[in-house]
Amino acid sequence: MKIARFSHDGLISFGIIDDDELVVLKGDPMFAGYDPTGERIALREAKLLAPVIPRSKVVGMAWSYFASRDEQAAARPVEPRFFLKPNTSVVGPGDSIVLPAQSADVRVEGELALVIGKITKNVSVEDAEDAIFGYTIANDVTAVDLRERDGGPARAKSFDSFCPLGPVIDTEFDWTGLSLHGRINDRPFQSGDAALLKHTIAEMVSFVSGSFTLLPGDVILIGAPGTAATVVDGDTVQIEIAGIGVLSNPVRRA
Repeated sequence: MKIARFSHDGLISFGIIDDDELVVLKGDPMFAGYDPTGERIALREAKLLAPVIPRSKVVGMAWSYFASRDEQAAARPVEPRFFLKPNTSVVGPGDSIVLPAQSADVRVEGELALVIGKITKNVSVEDAEDAIFGYTIANDVTAVDLRERDGGPARAKSFDSFCPLGPVIDTEFDWTGLSLHGRINDRPFQSGDAALLKHTIAEMVSFVSGSFTLLPGDVILIGAPGTAATVVDGDTVQIEIAGIGVLSNPVRRA
């Protein structure tokens, strides 16, 4: 099932995508269930928004892919690593990635993202996937020169617009079949799948929940396969994940 958050006639609503229509729901399905209003809206008449605004945080998994199968074969077990992005970094499909004046080197990375569906703390690996409401597409944007200058990612990943999400949440997506492709101005820069992940989704959720409580609506970016790419004013970035859709965002200078 694909869930959209959208605006139409000045109202923000949630809906289930049914071919080229939205089946409008009475509330946020994460909390109110899938109770339809009886109204249908043509998909072309609605503006899709970020499918979720995290209640507290975005968690980004770092160095979560092996560089090659040879590296994978030779690797020893390591703990997952992560960083945080504020919820104010989230924007939706079609919204601009705004290049901050402080940075001269902003890069983008397409990622699969999962949305937490219930309060989750110290969850076991065996039960971790039960905490997931669904999956969407993310673009993890980083001011790389600021990361190098600061010696860490806190400021570099936290600017407003540095976490586009969308276009929908797929509640039935099979992450093991992940196929991701990134393009800038229709030129490919990134491609990857789940084969080189260092940890399963369940292991990531379990590990993160051991550090702090995850709340419904929190988002975890599972990490980027392939390489990041620099963007400049006037670019358009498209991240495509087969089965979920395409997340497209223009880039502009602040």
